[in-house]
Amino acid sequence: MKIVVAHNRYREAQPSGENTIVDSEIAQLTAAGVEVLPFIRSSDEIPSMSKAAKALLPISPIWAPRAQHDLSRLLTEHRPDALHLHNPYPLLSPWVVRTAHRHGVPVVQTVHNYRQVCSSGIYFRDGVICQDCKGRTLGVPAIKHRCYRDSAAQSALMATTLAVHRGTWRSVDRYVALTTAIADHLREYGIPDDRIVVKPNAVPDPGRPAPLGDGFLYMARLSPEKGADLLLDAWRRHPVGTLGTLRIAGDGELRPLVEAAAAERPDVIYLGQLDRAGVRAAVEASAVVIAASMWHDVLPTVIIEALASGRPVLGTALGGIPYLVGADAPHEPAGTGPAETASAVAGRDGPAMPAGIGVGEAGWVVAPEPAALAAALPVARAGASGLTLAARARYERTFHPDVVTKQLIDIYASMARTPNPA
Repeated sequence: MKIVVAHNRYREAQPSGENTIVDSEIAQLTAAGVEVLPFIRSSDEIPSMSKAAKALLPISPIWAPRAQHDLSRLLTEHRPDALHLHNPYPLLSPWVVRTAHRHGVPVVQTVHNYRQVCSSGIYFRDGVICQDCKGRTLGVPAIKHRCYRDSAAQSALMATTLAVHRGTWRSVDRYVALTTAIADHLREYGIPDDRIVVKPNAVPDPGRPAPLGDGFLYMARLSPEKGADLLLDAWRRHPVGTLGTLRIAGDGELRPLVEAAAAERPDVIYLGQLDRAGVRAAVEASAVVIAASMWHDVLPTVIIEALASGRPVLGTALGGIPYLVGADAPHEPAGTGPAETASAVAGRDGPAMPAGIGVGEAGWVVAPEPAALAAALPVARAGASGLTLAARARYERTFHPDVVTKQLIDIYASMARTPNPA
């Protein structure tokens, strides 16, 4: 099997989980015997481009002529079985879907964000969830609020790109939805069920989990949508030392807020930006990993890393987080269905827990509010040891590279048999 993997890498100065996932997926596919043909561009190329190439940058999200030329040559020479697209912006453009179809090559796209509809891709603006552009032919609110790179001009270009390529996106042969929440997003966009497959990302197996550590770990970009300020507000509602240690890792605009909290309280430790070894050490030193996202976070990789190490997760009931901890039920509120509500389990295995805490296979989910998160912190600390085996089992069953890679290869094979007539 021969697969083109197309991806516009984000700038190296901007830490990107998507870049890491694409690299890992290429390695996993290659190890499984798939011939991968990378079609990669990087936003780091832009400063060194010629003046002529830079002059074409404004139209690149819509068309990107050089990328289409190079892709046509690659497809003609290698005749791959499918093209797998990740991020097309700004140097590839969604037009690569049309180019692939012109060569008779089916296309699968992994959906890492909400940029079929939202110019910023995250449904988050001015500190709150925003879906003002949903259902609109042209995302005028995105232009008004300068949602893309804080620029009215660039926001207008992105909104126009999304409008122009609505038909392009609906012609994709198969969508990889990383979670059930993304599958719902695609259905709302008009994608039929038979073109959507839920397949999460994987992280390498760290091996047998180390004994449970103590306290909590929060590891994310320190930006408003990731909820560091929400977590610190909830943490301050408990006396110093009563919950163990809160370790915070990452960097971003809220770093001064985190550093101030670490200076204020001895039970808050700021670890800075960690390398891979540091991430593993921080996970193993903790008992519970926190995902306090304030937006519909698609698939926080830190949660999968936690499960792989046998650490349960306390998260907000937004985006893909309920799915990751096994607390989701399609078309039902998080914390119902397969995952029991707090009231359903109250008194079964011990004292009743506070209302509003959804209990999943490998963790807990709560509303993205300080009081709700504060109430859940002692529950998670007390219940961590009871979910360690379940957390590791969920990783092995759903997020292990062997499982996920096989699922992806099956997706490629099914597309080859049943190409989209569009």
